[in-house]
Amino acid sequence: MWGHMLFVSSILISKDAMWTITKLFEGYFFFGRSYPWIVSVIIGVVFALFITHAGLALRKFPANYRQYALFRHHMRGMKHEDTTLWYWQVITGFALFFLATAHLWWMITHPGDIGPHESSARVWGDHFWVLYLLLLFAVEIHGGVGLYRLAVKWGVFEGKDPAASRRNLRRVKWTITAFLIVLGLATLAAYVRIGMSPEVQAGERYVPAWVGQPEEHAP
Repeated sequence: MWGHMLFVSSILISKDAMWTITKLFEGYFFFGRSYPWIVSVIIGVVFALFITHAGLALRKFPANYRQYALFRHHMRGMKHEDTTLWYWQVITGFALFFLATAHLWWMITHPGDIGPHESSARVWGDHFWVLYLLLLFAVEIHGGVGLYRLAVKWGVFEGKDPAASRRNLRRVKWTITAFLIVLGLATLAAYVRIGMSPEVQAGERYVPAWVGQPEEHAP
C-alpha cells in the first residue's frame, strides 16, 4: 500500500514522472512498447492476496449482531486504546471489501487507461474521487493499525518497557498514517486539478515531449 501511494503520488513531481512509472509497469522500457496486460497480471496477483487476506480476517469478525454489541459494550467499558484500534481495523477492513474490490477490478479490466491524463479523467470526469477519498482513509488506517498490531504481537521494538514501547509505536503509527493521508489528499487534489484541464476533458492521452508520437498499445 505504501509503494502504491508513492507510485501514484509521482504526479506531484510531474506528469512525466507519473507517465514513466506507468510505462515501467507496462514493460515499455524493457520491450520497447507497452503491454498493459502485464499490469492486469500484477493487479490480479494483488487481488488474489487481498481476497485471501480478507477470508482469513473474517474468522475474527463478530459473527452476528449480538457478538458485535457485546464487543462494543466491553470496548466502551475498558477504554483500552489497542482494543479500540482493533475495532477500527475491523470497520475499515469491512469497508475495504467494497472500496478496494471496486478499485482493483477497474485496474484489472482497464490497464491501458492509467496515466497522467487518463487517471485524472477517471478521478474527475468519472467521479472516482469519491471512491478514492474513502479508500484513502480506510486503507491507511487499516494498514497502519495492522502493522502496529503485528509489531506488538511479535514483540518488535519491545525493549525493556513494553508499555512505553507500545506508546512509542502508536506515535510512529499515527505519524506515518497522518503523513500518508496528507500525501494522498495532495495527490488526489493534483489529479482533480489536471482532470479539469481542457486537454483532459477533450480526451487527449498524455505523452512526454521526448517520446514523440503516441505509441500503440500491444495486444
